[in-house]
Amino acid sequence: MDQRVSFITLVVTDMEATRRFYVDGLGWEPELHEAGEVLMFRVADKVVLSLWAEAFFIEEVGHRPARGGVPPITLAHNVATRRGVDTVLEQAEVAGAKEIGEPAEREWGGYTGYFADPDGFRWEVAYNPGEIGQSVLP
Repeated sequence: MDQRVSFITLVVTDMEATRRFYVDGLGWEPELHEAGEVLMFRVADKVVLSLWAEAFFIEEVGHRPARGGVPPITLAHNVATRRGVDTVLEQAEVAGAKEIGEPAEREWGGYTGYFADPDGFRWEVAYNPGEIGQSVLP
């Protein structure tokens, strides 16, 4: 198996709220949108973020997703500057993000803050001056 990820799929409870947040609020352009079912964004070369309605997840996977508390996953959006972190967090707040955390200097040398999307998935907005952090910037 090649060392890569092709799709990241998050199960959402309200597809319309999710679309409003990502498309109307954050300004993302969908690659594919099947109303009420799935919303996909190309987030990198050969990587797609898929937001999938819970009913379709249950039908295909055969299990209801675990709910309650903070999902045990974070997604990261790296930016080139500390100011970029502040700007993205402000944009997320205007878009309706929940639980926006104040950005902070981290002991490893970066500067990060978090926000939650409509289903509580945490997005880290990060300035990482290290080699690996810089390598993921466009």
